[in-house]
Amino acid sequence: MMTNILKLNRLENQQIYCNATAYNLSEQLCECLLQFENVWETKSIEIETEIAEDVMITADEELLYLVWNNLLSNAFKFTPEGGKLCVSIEKTQRQQVTVRIRNVGVGIAKEELPFLFERFYKSDKSRGMDKEGTGLGLYIAKMLVNLNNGEIGVTSEVGQYTEFYFTLD
Repeated sequence: MMTNILKLNRLENQQIYCNATAYNLSEQLCECLLQFENVWETKSIEIETEIAEDVMITADEELLYLVWNNLLSNAFKFTPEGGKLCVSIEKTQRQQVTVRIRNVGVGIAKEELPFLFERFYKSDKSRGMDKEGTGLGLYIAKMLVNLNNGEIGVTSEVGQYTEFYFTLD
């Protein structure tokens, strides 16, 4: 919790700057995903990937690593045993890159979706979604994505899935 509060303080006081360089997003996302191998094996989660090879982007590699780590951590946390997690990267004809992280699970009610990226917001506690956390992770992720001139969003169906997507031009 302290780490998130310190990051938040630095972000809000504009002490974190975007150091954009060209790097391989495909490689970064795969490496980040592999750090959760322990979790997916323990929970018998099926992993499906559609990651185009060598997708190069110009962004702050360190800041986006924090975003992927947060989104994957949440996805694994809310994917039930024997569930499924899908990770994809696609590049459009306009050279826009979209990353999608989708987990099958409890989902999030539509009325909560607009608030997910707000500071300290935690999803409906009555559905058991609030296992742990500070309500800062998605807020920080959105700030980091914005620093990289990207957009982040979410779609979900209760009892079906939750999908976070990130788009960068």
